Amino acid sequence: MGQLKSMPGPQARRASGAGRRIYEHLRAQMAEGILGVGARVPSTRALAAELGVSRTTVSAAYDQLAAEGFIVTTPGRATRVAAVAASAAIADRTRPRRAAGHRSAELSAFGRRVQAMRLAAMPPAEHLPFDFLYGAVGARDFPSVTWRRAYLAALWEAQPRLYYAPPEGDEALRRALSGYLWRARGLRCLPEQIVVVNGSQQAIDLCARVLLDADDAFVFEEPGYSMARSCFEATGAQGLNVPVDEHGLTTRRLPGDQRIRLAYVTPSHQFPMGGTLPIARRQELLAWARRQRAWVVEDDYDGEFRYGQHPIDALASLDTDGRVIYVGTFSKALSPQLRLGYLVLPTELQEPFQKAKRLTDRHAPVLEQRTLAALIDSGAYERHVRRMRREYERRREALLRAIARELPQGTEILGAAAGLHVVMRLPLAGLGAELELITAARRRGVAVYPLSTSFATEVRRSPSRGVAFVLGYASLSSTQIVEGVRLLGEAVRELSGSVLD
Repeated sequence: MGQLKSMPGPQARRASGAGRRIYEHLRAQMAEGILGVGARVPSTRALAAELGVSRTTVSAAYDQLAAEGFIVTTPGRATRVAAVAASAAIADRTRPRRAAGHRSAELSAFGRRVQAMRLAAMPPAEHLPFDFLYGAVGARDFPSVTWRRAYLAALWEAQPRLYYAPPEGDEALRRALSGYLWRARGLRCLPEQIVVVNGSQQAIDLCARVLLDADDAFVFEEPGYSMARSCFEATGAQGLNVPVDEHGLTTRRLPGDQRIRLAYVTPSHQFPMGGTLPIARRQELLAWARRQRAWVVEDDYDGEFRYGQHPIDALASLDTDGRVIYVGTFSKALSPQLRLGYLVLPTELQEPFQKAKRLTDRHAPVLEQRTLAALIDSGAYERHVRRMRREYERRREALLRAIARELPQGTEILGAAAGLHVVMRLPLAGLGAELELITAARRRGVAVYPLSTSFATEVRRSPSRGVAFVLGYASLSSTQIVEGVRLLGEAVRELSGSVLD
């Protein structure tokens, strides 16, 4: 009969996962043959005394081993290591697994396309004190007290049973959104046209899956939101890039390719350049969609935040032909971690999108939906948006003043009239300078993100694009913004001898 080796007592006594350590140690000794087949395992009382842990802890480890078939326990008899088959399984599970011949995984066409993609890199895990990350909002700005009160009320609301919710979303939230969109975005819609999703990224993914095939084409803004472009490309459809100018999509350059099934646009605040599509171009885009029988996916990612005037009405508010799919999100007004967004669909798309949503994940989190519905119904959500609009305007002004003071003459700012970011173009030459400036800024605790990643791959490499950055300011205080820009100015001056024109 094999003997159980002594275990490192003091370390095991201090470890909070003592039961797991006992389980893993016994399994290792079985795999090594120290505890052979049929070997007697120490009693729970004896092992607990030896290791200085509670008998309950040892019993929990033994129960797990017995449940997995590694030991056999019989009332009134000693616990023993199970038969050969179990011991072989123990040894096999301890060896690293390798695919035979190191063959590549056999993927679907979709899987192969996704595997080959170069998706936008996630920001480094290291947190810098002056991070101008677009898409981040300040944790201190979240309406925690109001949210907690509404969440607890939803939690305590009596339910006859706990079961899956409708895939299109909670009825109360869809009803509240129907009213809110009319007040805030000039968009009239019925609750049944709304599908609640896990953030706008899922909304875009659903549009790609439901509307595009591999031999189709889609229109995309250049530059544009790269994660949306990747969603559409993953279907195998061909992207047809249409350039933007200071007003947004250049609609006169929309192609007439008969393969086109949709166009993805950000008309209220073009991402990332910041233009607002004027009424004449909006009408031209809708007329093009009618001729092409194409869908228009309107991503209204931060349309609630416009400064000095009322937010521009949504493109979908002008749609009389049922061609526009409106995508909204709560990531900018509340938090990207909330993962709640929504689609407003033309009537003929309601059923396929609801079914596709159900296949994807059944439904978005219910308590969060009901909490949000209560905030919209009470007016608390709109009060929060108004408060944050004023606060973001102050931060934007701090950013613009600091840039004017600290950065060289010739620095250009684009897209400052709305949203939570600006594009800053510096009088620096080439993409080499872009990387040098990013590195020099990080040494000072400042993170900035290049505009070049928003262009299609073949355009991204062109040095003629110069050096420009997308500066998000929503997650920083005015004080942090001022100091961050000052340090960024230092980094630019450090490089000025070699890269300034």
